[in-house]
Amino acid sequence: MRSSERGLPGDRGAVTAEAAVAVPALVALTMALVWALTAAAAQIRCVDAARAGARAVARSEPSAVALDAARAAAPAGARVTLGRAGDLWRVRVEAPTPGPGALALTLTAEAVAAAEDVDGAQGAGVAPWPEA
Repeated sequence: MRSSERGLPGDRGAVTAEAAVAVPALVALTMALVWALTAAAAQIRCVDAARAGARAVARSEPSAVALDAARAAAPAGARVTLGRAGDLWRVRVEAPTPGPGALALTLTAEAVAAAEDVDGAQGAGVAPWPEA
């Protein structure tokens, strides 16, 4: 065997060492991508849930129906808030994302719909929206 076919004497085990570094890095990258996709999907569900609740109150549905519509579209464990500020109904959806430590986020989405009633009677029993 020629010396060029055998490789350098210091190269023995280099592939194993590279694999020992590369495989955990690829696994961590894959897990981060899966978490990011899960969080993005949950954010989209929060936006959809807020819009569903806002559409329901815009159609003059009772507040309970609007809350149910928003909760049905929201991710598991989400908190839905419905309130009125002047002539606007606001629906806010907050949902936690699963993840360890710093990766555990609270996703938030808000949708607004114009109130169609003029006397405010439809909003009876709903707390006014807190002013920022």
